[in-house]
Amino acid sequence: MTDQEISRDVVVVGAGAAGLTAANELRRAGLSVAVLEARDRVGGRLWTDVIDGAMLELGGQWISPDQHALQETVEDLGLETFSRHRDGDSVYIGPDGAVHRFTGEMFPVSPATEKVIAEVTERLDAMAAEVDPDRPWAHPKAAEWDRITWDAWLHEQTDDDEAIRNLAFATGTAMLTKPTHAFSLLQSLLMAASAGSYSNLVDADFILDKRVVGGLQQVPLLLAERLGDDVLLGQPVRSLEWSEAGVVATTDRTVIKARYAILAHAPVLYSRISFTPPLPRRQHQLHQHLSMGFVIKVHAVYDRPFWREQGLSGTAFSPYELSHEAYDNTNHGDERGTLVGFVSDRNADDLFELSADERRERILESLSHYYGPEAKNPLVYYESDWGSEEWTRGAYAASFDMGGLHRYGADLRTAVGPIHFACSDLAGAGYQHVDGAIRMGRLVASQIVDKARTAASQE
Repeated sequence: MTDQEISRDVVVVGAGAAGLTAANELRRAGLSVAVLEARDRVGGRLWTDVIDGAMLELGGQWISPDQHALQETVEDLGLETFSRHRDGDSVYIGPDGAVHRFTGEMFPVSPATEKVIAEVTERLDAMAAEVDPDRPWAHPKAAEWDRITWDAWLHEQTDDDEAIRNLAFATGTAMLTKPTHAFSLLQSLLMAASAGSYSNLVDADFILDKRVVGGLQQVPLLLAERLGDDVLLGQPVRSLEWSEAGVVATTDRTVIKARYAILAHAPVLYSRISFTPPLPRRQHQLHQHLSMGFVIKVHAVYDRPFWREQGLSGTAFSPYELSHEAYDNTNHGDERGTLVGFVSDRNADDLFELSADERRERILESLSHYYGPEAKNPLVYYESDWGSEEWTRGAYAASFDMGGLHRYGADLRTAVGPIHFACSDLAGAGYQHVDGAIRMGRLVASQIVDKARTAASQE
């Protein structure tokens, strides 16, 4: 039995950055909205929580200089930002296990390896510059680039293993969080084009520039505040009936009749909704070729940022380490020091074969290789495991399997009758980032407003 029936112009499924942005834009345009969220909180993949007395950003957290939509939203909401700590030397661990301190963007590798990395990076920047992140499938070589794996293409460029591992890092291990043989060169170029260039992706000072004081989840929290009682939590949508006349969304407690629907959640969750009639064949096929990556985000809080005493920035990289990258993630104004590290794809799979204590020991051992033995003894330790989140099922976002982007990419955002789609997984610029989610929320809201105005003018 449902508790209530509601009528709105638009029902939004998902109270993340995309859905809440769309709902606010629609409300501003004079349309009524209701937002249905399966979780007991808003924010989706943005989640700031207090764990053992420490404020941790369990999901997305950084803002880069090119993320103008997110910057505008942060400013509109009156939030303050601060720069990620980066004073001091970074750390790189090479294939021999030796720890190297360095400054600048290039890892301290041999001159020959550095030359290869620079040459291939220049090649990738030129290729990414030709790719429209909103239409990567339209590139003349899209079909060719979608048939070769990212791993195979890199091996075509060089046989320098250290160069390959470091080049593969930015789009594979760090961003798509999948093994490099599992996705295409085209998918990798989309990741690069969405950030402006491949060079931007490998520049930590660019891509991980600023944070929001108090955590990035404040963006969806404040957007939801503006919507008040029109945001309904703990209400996963079980079924969605649709026709040209509109939609009927049903949860365990609510039925919402609306003219339009926006599915504003990860595409891997579309199958959790029973559609009547079923979605078209094209969408059924498309959605089967999208999957989430997997990464463990590790938080370690200490009584002070001890690495700074060693002249270290906290920035650390190694394609040979369990934690392939780590950063100073100390909160604004906090006397304690926080490190955040990442373990992705197959390494993350392997760790979950271990007990929690063994997993912690292995991860902290890896961090100690960068920062010294003091890293093994945090006051607070926590692992963000988005793979076990019922309403996310991976991190950071969905990407296509081999050949999927060229074959299905053009249909990613195509509305099905009154049903529209919006989330960071579908974005061009800002793909996989909060900025992309906001862009998609704005885009879909404008499309619905145009449709509503056209329909009103014909009545």
